[in-house]
Amino acid sequence: MREFSVPVMVDVPRGSNITDLLAGQAALASDPALFSRRDSHGSWQDIRASEFLSDAKALAKGLVASGIAAGDRVGIMAGTRYEWSLVDFAIWFAGAVSVPIYETSSPAQVAWILDDSGAVGVFAEGPAHVQRIRTAVRSEAPDALRHIWQLDGATLDALGEAGVNVAETVIEERRRLAGLGDLATIIYTSGTTGRPKGCELTHGNFVELAVNAAAALPEVAHEGARTIMFLPLAHVFARFISVLCVAAGVTVAHTSDVKNLLPDLQSFRPSFILAVPRVFEKVYTSSQLKAEDGGKGRIFRAAADTAVAWSQASAAGRVPFLLKCRHRLFDKLVYHKIREAMGGQVRYAVSGGAPLGERLGHFFHGVGLLVLEGYGLTETTAPVSVNTPRLVKIGTVGSPLPGNAVRIADDGEILAKGVCVMRGYYNRPDLTQEAFADGWFRTGDLGALDEDGFVRVTGRKKEIIVTAAGKNVVPALLEDRIRAHPLVSQCVVIGDQRPFVSALISLDEEALPGWLQRRGLAAAGPADAAGLEPVLAELQAAVDEANGTVSQAEAVRSFRVVPADFTEASGHLTPSLKIKRAKVLQDYADLVDTIYRVAPSHRSQARGGDPRR
Repeated sequence: MREFSVPVMVDVPRGSNITDLLAGQAALASDPALFSRRDSHGSWQDIRASEFLSDAKALAKGLVASGIAAGDRVGIMAGTRYEWSLVDFAIWFAGAVSVPIYETSSPAQVAWILDDSGAVGVFAEGPAHVQRIRTAVRSEAPDALRHIWQLDGATLDALGEAGVNVAETVIEERRRLAGLGDLATIIYTSGTTGRPKGCELTHGNFVELAVNAAAALPEVAHEGARTIMFLPLAHVFARFISVLCVAAGVTVAHTSDVKNLLPDLQSFRPSFILAVPRVFEKVYTSSQLKAEDGGKGRIFRAAADTAVAWSQASAAGRVPFLLKCRHRLFDKLVYHKIREAMGGQVRYAVSGGAPLGERLGHFFHGVGLLVLEGYGLTETTAPVSVNTPRLVKIGTVGSPLPGNAVRIADDGEILAKGVCVMRGYYNRPDLTQEAFADGWFRTGDLGALDEDGFVRVTGRKKEIIVTAAGKNVVPALLEDRIRAHPLVSQCVVIGDQRPFVSALISLDEEALPGWLQRRGLAAAGPADAAGLEPVLAELQAAVDEANGTVSQAEAVRSFRVVPADFTEASGHLTPSLKIKRAKVLQDYADLVDTIYRVAPSHRSQARGGDPRR
């Protein structure tokens, strides 16, 4: 199949905007709890729609009193927290446009976003963020910036007090200025390649997509459902889900520090979660390592194999009797512990940002957590497609959401159209024109559609490796399989215009100490461990297993272990934990050169014979 579209399930009036979603919830007799915050005693306290609406309007009045005009751009630079969503809605109620900025952004990145967007004000989380913004202003001097408000302390209260004389009718007029076609936010891409581009997302992108996604996912997003937000709200995935939860009446809690995630999950007990694939990989790895540390590694591996086999059999329509029995046994021994670690009530997880991997999807389904993998970009307001509880194929990213369409171009590129697709790139009509072909947005990803309209993503068009021999290699396929090993944190497959394919591998700093201890080995850290032969042999086994799924021409023939992990702080990962491939290759150019100056010292024999032939 080359093209598949799904009609809208819910028609939205053209004069609607995002503020109507909140106003509609506050008008319900149930007045649903839209958020939950920890009080001074550490207990979760619900915030009803009417209370959230009142607080958002009060801040909107303060913005108007401070001179924020309709259509003005206002930045938000903060971690994941309740106030993020509060000021986001306040900006919309004031008729303005919000501009998210990652809290980890450098002064140069902050300066670029503030200057390019023409922001007149910005909300910053704390003193360090305020200082970074002021440094950016001094260095690049964004002319339009007039206000810096701090989320911590009494600043928000003071902003609310500044607007006490602004009439309710003024805010009502302001919020009704925007319709579906009007700009709601400018979200800058995380910049895996080059300078970030500002994606113009409209009120219609969020409203039409949210209400139709809620209609397509009634088992997940409904009044009374609960989720905990720990992904950065500056990222389009978390941002869209946040708006979707308001549209559906879901209660949202926030945790800004992932170190607190497990206790927060256990105390808040969400019914669904959202995460990027790396989070699911870490859950699996930590569960495996905990079992091995307790001398139960063999039991965990058998339980994992059973979970995968049960899920695969369920998808095929028939689970053999003995497999059912093994699955029930391991549910009592293993699976329930994993569910309890996530709060005990989680039934669904929404995954996006990168491919999850079929084995992990089947594993979590077998454990009792159905991972609904979706696909999208910043330019598509997050989801173009997603698996639903009623329409799921593990290993795919689902079929298009209502109102969306997918087409596969002649060269395999995924094209998208529908209510999700952005208006264009801010201030860049040239890039906007390049991004569209006959009304279809060019995603830059490669994939296929099956006979039921489910999308399978196979790689990134720009990341395809073409070896010196002319062989096309999709690095993500090998990287995902190598990264599945508990000792591996990140893997970057390389080989463009090179004689063979190789890889850079970083070690998982959390998994490494236990792995070494169980084998009677010692190392001061990843850099020291990288020289240990048992470590290299274990990594070679992971590479061999991955190579067993591809042809010899595509196999990784050599690898090197980098001395430190690829992280967001090191500049090698985006905030959504995607590899910045160009940055890695730039920083590790000397190490890459050593691979190709000598014959492969670590090479796979998994397929038999010498892979260099």
